[in-house]
Amino acid sequence: MLALKAENISKQYRLGQVGTGTLSHDLNRFWHKIRGNEDPYLKIGEANDRTTKGDSEYVWSLKDINFEIGQGNAVGIIGRNGAGKSTLLKVLSKVTKPTTGKIYTQGRIASLLEVGTGFHPEMTGRENVFLNGAILGMTRKEIKRKFDEIVDFSGVERYIDTPVKRYSSGMYVRLAFAVAAHLESEILIVDEVLAVGDAEFQKKCLSKMSDVTKDQGRTILFVSHNMTAIKSLCNQGIVMSNGNILYNGTTERALSVYNGDKQTFGNSVILGDNKDFKNNFFELNGISLVDENLQSKETDFVEDQKFNLLTDITIKDTANEYHLSYVVKNFNNDILFTMTNSGKEKLLPGSNRLVCDIPKDFLNVGEYVLSLYIIRNIHESVLHEEDILTFRITEKGKELGEWLGVEPGFIKTNFGWQRF
Repeated sequence: MLALKAENISKQYRLGQVGTGTLSHDLNRFWHKIRGNEDPYLKIGEANDRTTKGDSEYVWSLKDINFEIGQGNAVGIIGRNGAGKSTLLKVLSKVTKPTTGKIYTQGRIASLLEVGTGFHPEMTGRENVFLNGAILGMTRKEIKRKFDEIVDFSGVERYIDTPVKRYSSGMYVRLAFAVAAHLESEILIVDEVLAVGDAEFQKKCLSKMSDVTKDQGRTILFVSHNMTAIKSLCNQGIVMSNGNILYNGTTERALSVYNGDKQTFGNSVILGDNKDFKNNFFELNGISLVDENLQSKETDFVEDQKFNLLTDITIKDTANEYHLSYVVKNFNNDILFTMTNSGKEKLLPGSNRLVCDIPKDFLNVGEYVLSLYIIRNIHESVLHEEDILTFRITEKGKELGEWLGVEPGFIKTNFGWQRF
C-alpha cells in the first residue's frame, strides 16, 4: 500500500527579489494565466548547481521528481548541501507548493524541518505541545492521552511550563521531535535537525524512529548527513544532486552512489564564503591535508609518511568554549577512530590555525573519509558535516589497487613479540 507518491514535482525559484522583478514579466505571466496557458517562465532556468555562477536568474531547486514510498518504509534522503533535500521535504510537508507536479499522500503528515517548527516562542512548552498537536490534526483528547509520554521522552519536564523562547536549541528540538514522533500521524518527515541534540538524544531518536516503522507501520522520510544513521535506520535510499534524483532503491546501493557522486578526492576545502559554515559564533575558513612540513597539500600519502590535518577557524563567541572533532571512516561508513582537540589545544576567541599530526605507519593501505563536528561546551554539536574530505594511503612503491596492504584491517599494528 502506497503512503506517498510524487509525480513530476518541480520547484522553481527566482534568485534575488520576490516576484518576477519587472512589471512586464508580471503582466506577461498574468496574461498567460487568464488565457489558461502555461507560465512562460517555467520554460527557462538552470539546474541548482551552487558550485557555478550561472547566467539565468531562475533556478530549479527541484526538477521532475518522481518516486513512490510504501507504507511502513523508512526512507533516507541523502545528497550534498544544495542538492534539494530540504526543498523536497517542504514540498511534501505542504509548507510550500510545487511549481509543477502533484503529491499524493495516504494519512496525516508530521514534519520536523527545523528547530522549533510550529512552536510559538511566547507560549510555554505545555501550550506548544497542544498547539503543535492541533496543527498536526490531532484532537485535544489524543494529545492529552500522549502528553506524559511526550514530556518524558523529551527530557524537559522541569521546563515544560516555561516559555520556549528561553529554551536552548537542543531543548527545542527535543520537545519538537517528541511531539512529532508520539502523535499518531501516518507519515513522519524529519530533516537534519537531530544533529542539534546531543549524542544520547540522537541515539534515542533513531531508536524511536525504528520502533515507529517496525512496530507501528508508520512511514518515515529522513534527511541526514550521518551515513551510519541512514544505514542502520532506513530500508530505502534516495540520492539527490542539483535538484534531481540520481538513485532510488536499496540503502546500500544509495550510499555507494552517494560516495561515488562526491568529488572523489579533495585535499583542501575553502569554507569561509559558504553560509553553512559561518554564523555569529564561528567561521570555518578552511581545512587541508598537508605534508609533515605543512607546505604541500596532498590527498595521497604513502603508508610510511607522516602527514597533518590543518584547520583554519575563527571563533567569534567569547562566552562559550568550542572544540573540533574529526571522525575517520572508510567508504563503507564504518567509524574507525576520532581525532579531537578537547582537553588539548583550545580554540581561542579570534583566529585559530590548528594542526593535528597523523603518524606514519598508523593507517593501513586504503581510502578514508573525514567528517567534522564543531562542539560547544563539551556536548552540544553546532556543526556536523559528513564526508568533508577524502584521502588515501598507498603502499610504498606501489599504486593503490595493486596490493591493499600486507595484512587486512585498517590500522597497522606494531605489537611487541618476544619469546617467553
